[in-house]
Amino acid sequence: MTETSIPQDPALAAAVLEIENHIAELGWDQPARLYALVETARIVAQEPDLAAQMGLDAASAEGSFTPVEQEALPPQQALEVTLESIAWPGDVAGCAAVVERLVLPPEVDAEIPEDPGEAERFAREHPLRQEVRIVAGATRAGATYCALRLRAHDDDQSVVDGTELVPGLLDLLRSTLEGDAQ
Repeated sequence: MTETSIPQDPALAAAVLEIENHIAELGWDQPARLYALVETARIVAQEPDLAAQMGLDAASAEGSFTPVEQEALPPQQALEVTLESIAWPGDVAGCAAVVERLVLPPEVDAEIPEDPGEAERFAREHPLRQEVRIVAGATRAGATYCALRLRAHDDDQSVVDGTELVPGLLDLLRSTLEGDAQ
């Protein structure tokens, strides 16, 4: 099932879906991950040996991004906190993050405790919880794209994708790209 919103940037949508597919092959219970999105044409021009190893050429490079996975994120720190301290260099055209979360249906919002630790425990133990994997991406040009996969519906046809599915995470990703692009 796919959301009907049309991507502002088809290259970003393709990169997010590529990352989602790659992570899906690894299975669930994965740590959060962060990717730099580099214009593939830049890699082909500046790093021809690397591009050749990756199977990239000038024809495949036009209008696409290559996701470059970053070092492992601190396991003791939430992805959202980590993103607050990240700034990308100018040659990074965009970024994407992968994170697994528990979600609850809106009808239980009033029952969620105020204390963050208690809220987490409440979500982990609630019978209506759903596990979701979120892949969210943003570009310096302001485009965004997301892909969501529920553990309960773990197949490629059930991935939900669209431009503004996780606004809070997208805002954090966009903030990491602010500043002068070179």
